Order: sequence, then C-alpha cells, then structure tokens
Amino acid sequence: MTPTSDTAGKPVPFSSNGPLRPDLKASTLVIGGGIAGTTVALELQKAGYSVTLVDQGDIGRACSLGNAGWVTPCFAMPLPQPGMFLKSIGWLFNPTSPLHIQPRIDPTLFRWLTHFLLAMNHKKMLSSIEVLTALSKYSLDFYRSLADGAPGLDFQKKGLLMVSATQDGVQGAIREMEFMAEQGIPGKALSRQELLAFEPTLKPKVQGGVFFPEEAQIDPLRATLAIAEEFKRLGGKILEHHEVFDFELNEGSERRIRAVFTTQGKIEADLVVLASGSWSLALTKKLRSSIPVLGGKGYSMSFQGVTQKPERSIMLVDRKIAITPFSDRLRVAGTLELVNQDFSISPARLEAVRAGAHEYINFGGGELTSPREIWRGLRPCTPDGVPVVGFSTQWKNLFYCTGHQMLGLQSAPGTARLASELIEGKTPIVDPKPFRAGRFGA
Repeated sequence: MTPTSDTAGKPVPFSSNGPLRPDLKASTLVIGGGIAGTTVALELQKAGYSVTLVDQGDIGRACSLGNAGWVTPCFAMPLPQPGMFLKSIGWLFNPTSPLHIQPRIDPTLFRWLTHFLLAMNHKKMLSSIEVLTALSKYSLDFYRSLADGAPGLDFQKKGLLMVSATQDGVQGAIREMEFMAEQGIPGKALSRQELLAFEPTLKPKVQGGVFFPEEAQIDPLRATLAIAEEFKRLGGKILEHHEVFDFELNEGSERRIRAVFTTQGKIEADLVVLASGSWSLALTKKLRSSIPVLGGKGYSMSFQGVTQKPERSIMLVDRKIAITPFSDRLRVAGTLELVNQDFSISPARLEAVRAGAHEYINFGGGELTSPREIWRGLRPCTPDGVPVVGFSTQWKNLFYCTGHQMLGLQSAPGTARLASELIEGKTPIVDPKPFRAGRFGA
C-alpha cells in the first residue's frame, strides 16, 4: 500500500505490501548514511518498519565527519535572510571570503539563486525559524539522551559565544539574540571587558558579544556511529559501499519506485527514503525530478596539542569561523562555497580560516600548524534554507529527508521524528508545510 489521503485530506499511514523476501526486498530503504539518514532509519526502525540503510561509502564519513559539532538552537536560521543579498554581494566572487559562488554558466545554479532571492523576505524567514528552532530543541534533548547511554561522544553543554571586533557586528549579534529570545532561546550580551574576563583566550581586539548558555556540542562522527549502532541493535540492516546509480520505475497509473540499483546489486523496496545530502540533485534527476540542493562546501582543520584552548565553542561573527574545543583536539571550521559536487580543496580558503582563528584567539603563544586532519565537505543547501521532508508529488512511495544546509547535525533528529510521523500518518511534531517537497515541484 502506498501513502494516500482520506477524504478529509489527512495522511493515511504507509504500510508494507505483504511478506518480504529475505535479502532481496526491504520494506523501507533509506539512501544516505550521514546523520540525516541514520536518524531517520532509526526512527522508522523503532516505529516497526523493516529498514535497510545504504551508503556509497562508510557510514558517517561525509558531512557527518568534519563539521563543527554544534547543537545550537540559537543558530536555527535559514541561509537566506532579508538584507543578506546587499550585505554579501561583495563576498560572492572573492575566493577567500566567508561566502563564495563559483562563477559559471549553469541552469541549476540560476534556478537555485532565483529561489534564494525569492526566499529573502521577513515573513518567510519567520516561518522557517519557528519550525527549525522547534526541531533543534528536540535534537538537543535527543543528543543529551544519546550521550547518557553511549559514553565517549564528547557531549558538552557549555554554551556558545558569538564575538565581534566591530560595533556593527556586536549589534548584529545582540539583535539575533533578541530575536531568538522570542523563540525561547536565552542569551546574554557581554561588553568587551565582560567578554575578556569570561573567555580569557580571546584577544583584546574583540569589542563585545553574546553568550547563549543552553547550547551544546558533540563529536559528529561518534554521534552518527552511535545512532547507527542503535539502529542495528534494533534489527536494522546497513549496507556500506552500495552506491545508488539508478531506479526501476513503474510509470503506470500508480507511479512508484519498484527497485533501486546499487553498485552491489538491485534492492527492491516498498518505501524509498532519500536522505542523500548533496547527492540528492543527481539522484532526483534520475527520477526525472529535481530537488534544488547544491553543496555548500565547508572546511575544517583539527589540531592536537594546542597549548591553550577556549573553554567553550566560539563563533567569530566577522569571519564566519567556528571554534570547537573537543576534549582531545581543537577544530576550526568555516566558509561556504556554493558548488555542484566539487570536492577540490582550496589552500587559500584553508589559510583564510586558519588566519581568522589566530586573529581572534590566543592559543597560548603557539601557531595552529600541521593539523591532524583537514576536511572539506558539501553541506546540502536548499535555496530557502529549509530541509525537504515529505512525500514526493511525483512518486507515491518516495519520501524526501534531505537539504539540511549547515544545520544537519543540529536538525537531523528533529527532521527524522517529523519524517517518521508523516510516514506513519501521525500528528507531526511541527507544521510540515515549510518542508514539503511540492514547493520545488518534486
């Protein structure tokens, strides 16, 4: 049986179509083994579905590997915001700026930018923030519970600092704090003197900032792997190194996906959940559809043996750089480079991130050199900054859970809960309208 609606327009739960053939048919197939895919697989397995999770590589080794590890509801903001275009226009074609777009003639990019500009309005931003904040709060509780049952995830709830070296930047942080206070996120403005006393590793150039006391951090890879282990413990099946490259389709009166072709064989499925991050655009094209998800390339560097680490996570407002003091290393992350599956590494952008951290933080007299790990990854960005979570308008047994922009770790448990409730036909945790696939005709 495929997802349908009753006469009142309410969802009817999806259910499996008869007995399964062992090793050949999965009632539910989740494509994508990052934080979005593992959490939605876990939620559906807990709900009683027989779930198989496939990934083209190793679980958690893409965006879930090297991000900043923040679980910060105070940053539940969509990428497009009113006034952002004029503010960032000078960044767009600067190869070392916090925001960069690779100049190219590309219909996909043109479509993405058109949707992006249309989403830059106050009403749209408010509706997005409301649902993203609710999901982020849910995720924070999820990770706290996960860490209670799985020691070693480096979960720390020490709050987050936003700091700036300009009065404009400080005032911008305060406005954001006041705005998020309306969503139930507490924060406190700090003067320059208060800030330097509160976080002694900051250099005197800072002019002030904001402290959000309820925010947390967690090791993103360890968290993803812990979720995957819980999924397997409940009977879920994981198939790594199964790259999806095509679909077998029924295009009759009941348009549905019959099976998925992977590099390790064909898998039949009653329900297909697409949680494939920046690969979603290419896969939906195979379905003669198109979710406008582009990769927002980000970088991080992890350093060991740093003489002096900050006490808590810090956002450098002026440089858009994230500093995360994990227990065994320091991670410095930043930049957003809008690309289409380009995984190349820019030494200039790496150096801009490293130099920006040194500009604001005193690491005990030592330089951040010879990182233990350099990472780059493509954060899946929708043009309106809101994930796509919902049934396809074109294929009856296709469900989307993708496009989490820079908030994947933070919002994935919440979107997984939303996805499970929509698939089961239950009352959803938040209004699902902002997440619907139909807004992009998918």
